[in-house]
Parts: sequence; structure tokens; C-alpha cells
Amino acid sequence: MITLKWTKRRKEYLRERDRWFKELMSAGQVEPGRRKFMKMAASAAGAAVGASFVPHSFQMVDVVNAATGAQSGAIKPFSFAYISDSHLYEKKLNERFVRQLERAVTDVNALDPQPDFVLYGGDLAQLGQASELKLGAEILKQLKAPMKIMVGEHDWFLDMGDLWKELFGEPYYSFEHKGVHFITLMSVNEKDFWTAKGLTPMQRMQIVAGLDDGRQSRFEVGEAGREWLKRDLAKVPKTTPLVVFSHSPLYKYYRDWNFWTDDAEQVQAILRPYKSVTVIHGHTHQVLSNRIGNIHFHGMLATAWPWPYAPTGLPKLTVQMNRPDPFNQTEGMGDGQVTVNPSGYVDMRYDLWNRNPMMVSEKYLASNGTLDKPAKTTLESY
Repeated sequence: MITLKWTKRRKEYLRERDRWFKELMSAGQVEPGRRKFMKMAASAAGAAVGASFVPHSFQMVDVVNAATGAQSGAIKPFSFAYISDSHLYEKKLNERFVRQLERAVTDVNALDPQPDFVLYGGDLAQLGQASELKLGAEILKQLKAPMKIMVGEHDWFLDMGDLWKELFGEPYYSFEHKGVHFITLMSVNEKDFWTAKGLTPMQRMQIVAGLDDGRQSRFEVGEAGREWLKRDLAKVPKTTPLVVFSHSPLYKYYRDWNFWTDDAEQVQAILRPYKSVTVIHGHTHQVLSNRIGNIHFHGMLATAWPWPYAPTGLPKLTVQMNRPDPFNQTEGMGDGQVTVNPSGYVDMRYDLWNRNPMMVSEKYLASNGTLDKPAKTTLESY
């Protein structure tokens, strides 16, 4: 039985959501709009943390060289955890985002048994500033398990990755782990929209951070990245399972928000000859599932804020998470775990902080949604 109080609250929420969505669609086109967008993103931060949940774990910042016990042979199921999209400002500007990353680290550190490693999915910083990246690196050092990390656009476009590489290493790398070949791609390259306009580094960064700011170009792995991928895979047998980490989804979801990789089809063509391929990405801040041929795609939750689902282009296999309580600042956020199965494909667990966990299984994607379908939400999705 839905009470009148709750019905009223829900109507207020839906009105607020529609207003927010319309403002988001118009923000970023002109300077005042972009400032408004940034204000909206910052306000999405808000207040405290609360709630409890099953924790996990993590460690170190020597990411690329993190020992993971690589070995060949038959695959025995194993798991790794993930944390993504923390968008840190300095603590004095936004303590909430800092505390939520700390909460995710606590989650992961409490997992028993510990995951084999932890993936950080990019956008550690909001504006790529040294104070933001160094703060994030210090927090991530508290992880118990080895860490793997990929770069997001918010980490990169202030100094074009100089500090990020100093802290974490190269943005492209691969490693073997228990019979699976893991690849981390830099997928948020953009064509140069700043030099001819004489933009400062911070102006460039703020435009990219605007998400829907039409002055930037679309994300891409780029020719150099694709060539690196071909060279990396040249030594890998076609029967070896691949798991690819990329910040942007390696397909075309919604162009206006850069939920998009412009050369996605070319990257997919490089991956297509392999028996099983899984792509795990950040950036979209939501439960997101897709399958294109032999490639399974899974989005990750954010610790900073959830994005609404885009108005068009949502992959049909996505079972949307709901966000029914607009007054709860951590709704639609969380972290998660990934279990790699003997096939090399994965089961993706979404540990939503204020909801029951969601599981999107290998079986669900392999059957094109006919088997093992995740439970559908009973309230409207955000």
C-alpha cells in the first residue's frame, strides 16, 4: 500500500527530475550554461554518507606493475572488485565525494576473501588538478589488494596526463592473470579543439568536464591506440579470453553526452576474432549492459553521482537500476565485484549502497536476455 505521503513525495521527485533533466539538456551550449552544468554537477555531490554495506578491499598505487600471479592454463573462476568515477575536488570544496571514495575503499577492504585485484575505472579527479589526483592516490593506497587503474577524461585534459602518468604509469598496458589476457585502453582521446582557439589548459579541461559541451570532440581510442592494441594482441592466441578496461563504453550509446567512442567499430573489429571478449567501462555512472557479437559490455557504478539514462540509444539488454528516493544522496551509487567464469566471460555484481545488489550474469548476455534475467525494478528508473 503506497501512502499519500509517499505519493506526494514521489510526485515532487518526478517534477524535480524532469526539471533537472531539461536543464541538463540545455546546459553546456553557452558559457553561462556550462557554468550552470558545473554547478549542477557539484550540487549532485551534497551531503553526508550513511548507510552500511558489505565492504571490499584494495591497495597501492603502483598499478601497472601490480603483481597478480599471472599464469597460463585452464581458467578457474576468480574475482576482482571495482570502484569508479569519484570526481574528487579538494576536500575543503567537497568533502562528500572524498568520503564516498573512502567508503568504497572500506567496502572493498572488508571483502572476505579478498579479490585478486581491484580495478579503478577512471575520473578519480574532477578537474585534473594536482590536489585532486594526489588526494585520490592517497586514498587508493589504503586498498589491501593490488590495484589496476585506467584514466578518465577528468584526470587527463588539464595537463594532458602528465601528473596522472607520474602517479600511476602509462595509460595503455596489459597483463596476464589466471589464463585471461587483461587490457587497459586509453579511450578518451579527443581531437585538438583547443589550439586554434587559444584556450588555456583549464578552459580545455572545463569544456571536457562539461560532458555535453558541444565545443569538444567525441572520445576515441585513436589510431595510435588501435595500433598499440594490435601489437599487444599479436602474441595472444585467439582462444585466450580477453577482458578489456576502457573508461568510455567501446560502442555508441548517446553521442551528445559522449557516452560514445567514435572509433568503436574499428576497436570491435580488432577484438572480434577472439573467442570471448568482455569490456568493462566507467563514465556512464549506471547499471548498463550490452552485447555486440562475441563482446559483452558492462558499465560500472560511480561513487560520486549517478547519471540518468540517456533519452535514446539505451542498449536493449540493460535492466535499469531505479533511484526512487531523490532525497537520499547516495542512491544509485556504489561499487561492485566481477567474477570471471571458466569461459572467460564474467558475472557483474552491482553493489548499490542503498539497494539490494544486482547481478548481470554471463548467461543473461549470452542468451540475449532470454535466461537469468535480472529482477526488474518496480519503481520508475531515474
